[in-house]
This record gives sequence, structure tokens and C-alpha cells, in this order.
Amino acid sequence: MPFFPGDLSLSLADILLVAIGVPVAAAIAARLALRRVHISPLGVSRRATPRPPRAWRVIPLLAGVGELVFFAGVGRPATTNGQIEAYLPGFLLIMAGLVIAGPWLTMIGSRVLARRASRPAALIAARRLADNPRAGFRAISGLILALFVTSVSVGVITTMDFNRGSASQGPAARDTVVDQVQAAARGPGAVAPVPAAMLAKLRSVRGVQGVTEIHANPFGIQVDLGPDFRGPASLVSCAQLASTPVLGRCAPGAAVAAIAAGGLGIPGRGTQAAYVWPAAAISPKRLQHLPVQAIAVRTNGSAAAIERARTALETAYPYLPYPATTIGENPFNSTLEGEQQLASVVILVSLPIAGCSLAVSVAGGLSDRKRPFSLLRLTGAPLGVLRRVVALESAVPLLLVAVMATAMGFVAAQLFLTSQLDYSLRPPGLGYYLVVLAGLAASLRIIASTLPLLNRITGPETARNE
Repeated sequence: MPFFPGDLSLSLADILLVAIGVPVAAAIAARLALRRVHISPLGVSRRATPRPPRAWRVIPLLAGVGELVFFAGVGRPATTNGQIEAYLPGFLLIMAGLVIAGPWLTMIGSRVLARRASRPAALIAARRLADNPRAGFRAISGLILALFVTSVSVGVITTMDFNRGSASQGPAARDTVVDQVQAAARGPGAVAPVPAAMLAKLRSVRGVQGVTEIHANPFGIQVDLGPDFRGPASLVSCAQLASTPVLGRCAPGAAVAAIAAGGLGIPGRGTQAAYVWPAAAISPKRLQHLPVQAIAVRTNGSAAAIERARTALETAYPYLPYPATTIGENPFNSTLEGEQQLASVVILVSLPIAGCSLAVSVAGGLSDRKRPFSLLRLTGAPLGVLRRVVALESAVPLLLVAVMATAMGFVAAQLFLTSQLDYSLRPPGLGYYLVVLAGLAASLRIIASTLPLLNRITGPETARNE
């Protein structure tokens, strides 16, 4: 939606927070890193084997989950931003818990790798991770946080889309124009039957593939949607409904169907196109004489067909709101579509940034360990073995903690949805998992791109003692 440039402008507090906060955070991180460095007459070095991480590191992670569980048990649907913001500490605590627990999980993964290792590369990588799991996890920590954030956002948006979207999403919903010819959902306000000339004009528009009239229901017929909804219905010809599949389909053998009131929107469902509407005990001939509540026009998706169909409807009913597609007919659909785009932006932006951080960390780790690798080469270790060592050291914590971060993201989304909206999490579609797998594959490719450095930085001259 349109916004003003001022909406994106940084305040003085934002500028000071970045200008001062980032250097301060870097100084604190450097100070913590220097605690592992000691000076001796032989020079500056790091402690050979840091203390192994303990199991207490999972406590912050469990505390974050526990906070969300508490709100899920006592929470109610939010009506103010303050109530929603009450969940932020829980999310932040889980994010911090993933970072704190990451080294411990890496150590567990190294032990599993050591037990199952059958080649020298796996044994060396497992020993390296076990000796310093913090360094092994540090390289992939940014990517883990990105996966958690995307899992939460995609889980919440997908569930809200399923429960609040009025008609099925996708190209068919964007290609179908709907004109609500009454303000109310049923009964009063419906216009007289649409003239045959008007229907013929709509069908003659190039690109129009079907026209469906949604009629008022003066007989008190109701539609039963199971535990989600039972209420008044609208009526539609099955012959016409077959030409606009975005609205659903009729039961086999039915001539007239009872559809949700107004024709658009199944409370608690997001895939109207897949719904089978029950038959209504009324003849198609009698249906033609009933008032009309809405007109749905299916097009081939071209801009010309959509705009010409809108123009024809606007000319016939100039006193009504401007005809919209089924996506735009429900305002919440537009919001959900925007949020889905936002989730895609989060994935496509955060994963490359985390991947760049991963490349810097891996390259820095190779530089720090060039002498040990040189000694291994001098003792007869092939360069391919060293490359597999580096790949395993990065891939094991990456894949292990990535699964944990994704799972925790879905758990957090489920707890938030349960407490705030009384929804159950709907798993994302295949596209999300493909994006995540592509991101992980790209991360592994980034790791592989740093491996040629081994041939340049390892050699007899690096292993020589001066």
C-alpha cells in the first residue's frame, strides 16, 4: 500500500542506537573473545581446549517456550498492540536460547558424528567440533536465527491465510472479478434479476470465461459447514458455478446449490475452491427469477479482460462499490497477500545476509588454523581429506541446529496462534520447504567456495617454526 517517505525515516534515537550500539556491542564481543587469550614468553595464543558447554544452556530456550505456553494457557484474542507485544519477550528469549544452546547442540552432534565416523575426515571433524563447539556454531549462528524468524512468520501467516481468507488464493482468485450488488450479505438490498442482455454483454468480452449469478435465498435454506459454521445460504446455478471454480463446485447431479451467504467466504476455511456445496431443492427456472446478490466474472487473467469486465459491471450498477477481484473483495485477503510477500522478503533477504556471514566466518576459521592444516598435509593427509574436514565441521552444526530452529519457530507460532486467535498451526506449503532447502544448499555451496583457500594457505612454509 502507499506510504510516506517519512514512514521509513530514521529518528535521532535510531541513528544513535546504531552509531553507538554497534561499536559497543563489537567491543563487548571482542572483550569476551580476549578472555580465551593468554600471553606467555612464547607469544600470544589461545587456550588449547575451552571448557565444554554444559546442558544448562538449554534453560533459556525452555524458558522462552515456557513463557509462550503460559500465555497460550491464559491468553485471549488480542485487541491492542500491548497485548501482542507481551509475547515479544518470549520470542526474544527463544532466539537468545537458540544462540546459547547452539554450542551444546553442536557438541552433541560431534559426539554422534564420532560414533558413526568411518573415515579420517569425519574423525578429525568430530574431534575439532568436540574440542571447540563454540567456534563451530559461531559460523552458522546468523543463519539459525534467520530460519527461526522465517519459520515463525510463515507459520503465522499461512495459518491466518487459511482461516481468514475468503476465497481460494492463487491465480484463479486474482482472475475472477466480483461485484457485490448488495451491501448486506443476504435478503434486503438484492437487485432484480440481471437482464439477459447484461449477461450476454459480459460473456462477449474477450477473455471472459464464465459468469455466475449468486441469488438471494427467500426460502430460509441454510448451509451446514460442519463445526465451523451453520447459517443462511445463497443460491447459485450449478451450470454457472462450473464456469467460476474459485467459488467452489456443486455436488454430483445437483442443478442448484446452496452456497455460503453472499457467495464469498467460508468462516474458518481458506480454500473455498475445493469445497463441494450441497444441492438446494429449487428448480433452475425458478432460480432465474430470484434477486441477485453478487455477480462473479471469471477471466483469463489479462489486464484488458479484467478491466473491461469491471467497466461493464460499473456501467450497469454505477451506485455500487467498484468491482474487485476475489482477492480484493475481502479486505483481509489483501492484507494477507501483503504479509505473504513480506514473509518472502524476510526469507530472500535474511538467508543471503546470513550466508555472507557464514562465508566470512569459515574463511576466518581457515586462516586461524592454517598451521595445523599445514602440519596435517606434511604428515601425508591429502588435500581432499582436509576439505572434507572443513565441510563436515560446518555442515554438522548447520543441519542439526537448523532443524532445531525451524521446529522451535513452528512451536512458537503454534503457541502464539493458540493464545491470540484460537487457531491451530497450518503447516506451510511445499514452497517454503523448497526455499529453506535452497537456502541450506546455498550455505553449503558458500562453504565449498572457501575450500580452495586450503591449497593457498597450507604448505611447508606455513608449518615452519621461525
